[in-house]
Amino acid sequence: MQVEASKPDMEIDKKTGTGRRFSPEKRKSMILDSAAELIAKHGTSDLSLEVIGEKAGVSKTLMYRYFGSLVVLLKALLNREYRHLRTEQLTAAESADTYEELVRNVTRAYLLCIEDRGLIIERLQAYPNIAKAQDPTHYNREPSIHYFSEVTAEVFDIPLDVAIAATEISFGMPAAAGEFLVRSGMDRQMIEDITVSMILGSVAGLRNDAFGRQAKVRPPSAILPDPAQKKKTRE
Repeated sequence: MQVEASKPDMEIDKKTGTGRRFSPEKRKSMILDSAAELIAKHGTSDLSLEVIGEKAGVSKTLMYRYFGSLVVLLKALLNREYRHLRTEQLTAAESADTYEELVRNVTRAYLLCIEDRGLIIERLQAYPNIAKAQDPTHYNREPSIHYFSEVTAEVFDIPLDVAIAATEISFGMPAAAGEFLVRSGMDRQMIEDITVSMILGSVAGLRNDAFGRQAKVRPPSAILPDPAQKKKTRE
């Protein structure tokens, strides 16, 4: 006789049909794990609380008791995935000694997350009413932008506001690299090298090219001798 999963801490073992008790926190984590696996493999188009509950072995009643709606569940999942990613990237940044190592370590942390967990964050960000409701500062994005901008401004000797813009834009490169990694199947190390080269090259180019083109130049008259004066000297 199978035990009904009627209590918040009871789960049905699909193999044995017996009940197993878990804390509410553990249960929620298991549900989010199931949602993450489904999203990584199939996206979000056919997702529902019922589908996730079936994957997790949790009844529809308990699914609504824990999360209330699919949007609430997906917000919780995005929150968790962002926290995991930011923690990995912060740890990677702490171990860097040079600017190149900083860019490489953070990029590698992102690609490893994609390789391990799939495009969960990217797919959740595209889901209606999910990403717009999230405060990016909650996931340490703003402190990360500030840190990278300060370092970039110092290393490349460019104005801070320009460094902030460059950092914001360059933050999109690892995300694009992650999508390409999943889509192409190319070696992760090669994609990492390409991404790091593009980020470093773009910032260096910003300093050497854009600011060089805007630098004030002296007119020929300030450098070359006056032809009329030169003629008088010969006479």
